[in-house]
Amino acid sequence: MALAPRGRRFALTAHIVSSVGWLGAVVVYLVLALTALAGHDAQTVRAVYPAMELTVDFVIVPASLAALLTGVVCSLGTAWGLLRHYWVLAKLLLTVLATLVLLMYARSIGHFADVAARTGPADAVPGELRDPTHALHSGGGLLVLLAATVLAVYKPRGTTGYGLRVRSHAP
Repeated sequence: MALAPRGRRFALTAHIVSSVGWLGAVVVYLVLALTALAGHDAQTVRAVYPAMELTVDFVIVPASLAALLTGVVCSLGTAWGLLRHYWVLAKLLLTVLATLVLLMYARSIGHFADVAARTGPADAVPGELRDPTHALHSGGGLLVLLAATVLAVYKPRGTTGYGLRVRSHAP
């Protein structure tokens, strides 16, 4: 089912905007995570965790779901297809994997925001807040999103077996 040119452009625009938004929000999250990890000021370290929670809940998760949905719509509505080319399939798998890991991980950030909000000495940072996993997860997520971007730009050759069968049956 091919989209009309106007629908294809709309879907592609929505996909690019949501993907770039996701990528940018992950960069922001990585900066916040590095600030929490290396920050010397206790108030700053405690403040970044609620910001990280808001970024995940209201930007990263919605952008990832929108990028996944619009990517599927774009692939199904164009000649590229969802399963015809290896680069599309690889990009889909990267996006699904990144979204699933994100959804599993997103539940834990609320815990860290709660720990940061607990009252305690103003100059103390609980050791739990010096956890490097936030920086590692966001850094890994950034690499996955960059890999998907490279696939979208360079579109390496290669047709799947399904794509070859579809092509051989085309009029």
